Amino acid sequence: MMLEKVGFSWSGGKDCALAFNEIIRTSKYDVIGLMTNVTEEYDRVSTHGVRRSLLEVQAESLGVPLDVVLISKDISDEEYESKMRAVLSKYNAAGASSMVFGDIFLENVRKYREDILSKMGMRGIFPNWKKNTKELAKRFMDQGFRAIVVSVDSKVLDKGFVGREFDRQFLDDLPPTVDPCGENGEFHSFAYDGPIFKKRIRYDVGEIVLRENKFYYCDLVPLNPEA
Repeated sequence: MMLEKVGFSWSGGKDCALAFNEIIRTSKYDVIGLMTNVTEEYDRVSTHGVRRSLLEVQAESLGVPLDVVLISKDISDEEYESKMRAVLSKYNAAGASSMVFGDIFLENVRKYREDILSKMGMRGIFPNWKKNTKELAKRFMDQGFRAIVVSVDSKVLDKGFVGREFDRQFLDDLPPTVDPCGENGEFHSFAYDGPIFKKRIRYDVGEIVLRENKFYYCDLVPLNPEA
């Protein structure tokens, strides 16, 4: 059976890792590229703060080419859309008519993505859409994934949550107002092990810093991969 070629919007976190696993398990799709936004001034994944070098190790472990969208920290909507469309055009030319996203319930985010895709004659695939976030979080763990929390919004979570393993204890400790998957931007993660990876991504936990007087970031320092 011919697999449908798709591009994948990849942040490196738990939600997109779970979405990746879901589409692979259907045996219907061939992921031809991972599209990731990297903030040019910091050379780190936008909003997550993970080093680009770790992102590259992730892509290698997945066995999928990485397409980095370099954006400035003050990029305009028009410039961002133009850069995104350039990668989408590449995927389209390679035979992909769809992009996969890990979004769960933010309607405005989905509409924004679909509006851009529609201009390219493409569609969005959302494997996690409208699923219970607590159940998604548990499914992530039950399927053998592991992730570390790399950033938190200090307005809703204290510094003690960043740099922690995303596990059941983490979920139990979350305030009831915080989404279990951090879908409202309360926290972000980095998936470093699980069924989609050929090898575990190895790192050391570095310093924790407060940026913009709002977000705590935990630096992850790459280590040599396991033999």
